[in-house]
Amino acid sequence: MTETKAVKSEQTRALIVQTALRLFRERGYEATTMRAIAKEAGVSVGNAYYYYGSKEELIQAYYDELQDEHLAACRAVLDAETEFAPRLLGVLKARVDTMVPYHEFAGKFFKFAAEPTSPLNPFSAESGPARDSAVAIYREVVEGSDLKIDKEFRKELPELLWIYSMGIVLYWVHDSSPGCRKTYLLVERTVPLVNRMVSMSRLPGFKSVTRELVGIIREVRA
Repeated sequence: MTETKAVKSEQTRALIVQTALRLFRERGYEATTMRAIAKEAGVSVGNAYYYYGSKEELIQAYYDELQDEHLAACRAVLDAETEFAPRLLGVLKARVDTMVPYHEFAGKFFKFAAEPTSPLNPFSAESGPARDSAVAIYREVVEGSDLKIDKEFRKELPELLWIYSMGIVLYWVHDSSPGCRKTYLLVERTVPLVNRMVSMSRLPGFKSVTRELVGIIREVRA
């Protein structure tokens, strides 16, 4: 009975999230209420609030779901490749692959997520778990590769790669090309540049610059 109840509970949670995302796409984030979500999902308002205390919590659940999809989509390349550039390329392409179905929604939703004080902002405290999961993927990109770089720079590189990926996401939001073709092109053209810059960091003339960069990152983070 307990296992059956747990399964039903997860099904209800998933139904509420999927219903919310559909209504956000159709009506807009601001115009969609928790009451409307509950009605469309066929649950009571109280039940909807039992699972998710606000629309913001629903978006955080969407972030988590998208992150899980991304991890699953890039598993094959992370398990098979050891070279840094192909690993990064595969992970970024998988990121775009998992986002494409939500492209229309992202365009309408972006103004809320871009607000610096919004809990929906990718840099907010509320988005911390999803952000940490994303950085962990780029940490795996680095740690599972044959990359030979300064150990201090190596520690900071995953977060820098995540910030780079956020730039890709920002471009994707505004990409109106068929199938987001230009976003894929941006990934394909910039990954070799990133690979070269990272590889150059171990050269004698660039080591001091790399260490200064690491110092700046840590000072800003503190």
